[in-house]
Amino acid sequence: MGIVCILLQWLFGLCLLASLLSCAIAWYESANLDPSLMETRFRPGKLLRALWLIISEAVAMFVTLLLHPLGWLPTGQTRQRRTNRPPVLLLHGLFHNRACWWWLQLRLRLAGWRDIYSLNLSAWHDIEILTEMIAKKVDSLRLEAGADQVILIGHSMGAVLARNYIQRRGGASRVALAVLLGAPNSGSKLAPFAVSPLARHLLPESEFMRGLSEAAMPEGVRLVNIISAQDNMVLPWSLGRLEGCEEEILDWIGHNSLLYHPRALRPLFAAMKDFAR
Repeated sequence: MGIVCILLQWLFGLCLLASLLSCAIAWYESANLDPSLMETRFRPGKLLRALWLIISEAVAMFVTLLLHPLGWLPTGQTRQRRTNRPPVLLLHGLFHNRACWWWLQLRLRLAGWRDIYSLNLSAWHDIEILTEMIAKKVDSLRLEAGADQVILIGHSMGAVLARNYIQRRGGASRVALAVLLGAPNSGSKLAPFAVSPLARHLLPESEFMRGLSEAAMPEGVRLVNIISAQDNMVLPWSLGRLEGCEEEILDWIGHNSLLYHPRALRPLFAAMKDFAR
């Protein structure tokens, strides 16, 4: 038991260090883009919020890592449709797996959503292979659950994959709503630190990002983009903005915390309310 406690302490320490470093880099980037931020950086209110941001992001990272092994277990998901609502497909971010959605899945079930599905998306596959996996999953849900359209909810890289499917791979007619959480819609300057072949696609000026930004926003699909002005993974945070969709800009919420924070989930549920029939 003592060894387990020590390992957990080390794991949380690493999460706290990762949160501190990523938030420091995000602050550096923001201050260079907007020097006026320097004038208020030592105000007590700002310091307290920054400290809370770092700690809450570390906790979100810690919980997500602890639950990660559960994402490798069989899901037992049934494709038999249990409500008249569109099936919900959850798409996780880079280096996460389906276990990161545990809190949102619980909240969705409490709100009456029953047809909830998820995928494990490997960080080592090509981006088009992952998009094809999503396309096949959507088609199987439509066929076996008897639904015309689905709802896609993506976090980080998962949100980018959702956009790729909708905008470039013919998925628009199959999707009623897409909610993007912390999406690097125009890439991220932190992408070079990601030890994954997918990282090259997340560079702000990558060929993939240019192609995605040039692709037309589809008609008939409601897109809701939820981002944070203090996102510590999408650098600068403004690269998360997306024209042609509904946008919710939040303050003082970290990248991983968007999976859990009530202020991030509030606009998500508001968007889904129209389909809760």
